[in-house]
Amino acid sequence: MRNGFLAFVAGFLAVFCFHQPALALLHGLGVVPFPAFALTATEPLGVPAVVSSAFWGGVWGLVLVVALSRMDKQWLWLKAALFGGVALTLVALLVVFPLKGYGLDWQQFAPRFAIGFILNALWGIGTLVFLRAFAARA
Repeated sequence: MRNGFLAFVAGFLAVFCFHQPALALLHGLGVVPFPAFALTATEPLGVPAVVSSAFWGGVWGLVLVVALSRMDKQWLWLKAALFGGVALTLVALLVVFPLKGYGLDWQQFAPRFAIGFILNALWGIGTLVFLRAFAARA
């Protein structure tokens, strides 16, 4: 139970400390049109977008811990980055975007995947950073 809670917290915090700062950098460079740490209300609960992202980051933190626990511990940082970069980005592009009405634009798939990969790979690394920090304190 405690490990699940810490996995959720690690994924939650990784959104604020890794994913969103990277998004802010990409926004500042003009790569993405939307800003980081967005406080716009999301449907259906009306929570700020960044809080919604952090919640889902926590949920994915649980999935990441389960996935990594079933793998060899070698190259763990790379595996966390690839998990975040590939799994989260594909779910976002193939499931979340169409559900939110953004559609599935195959002409924009590669650039969107590249941006998502960067943001979500950093989330994966950040989640592992927090997991390691929590383990060091235990």
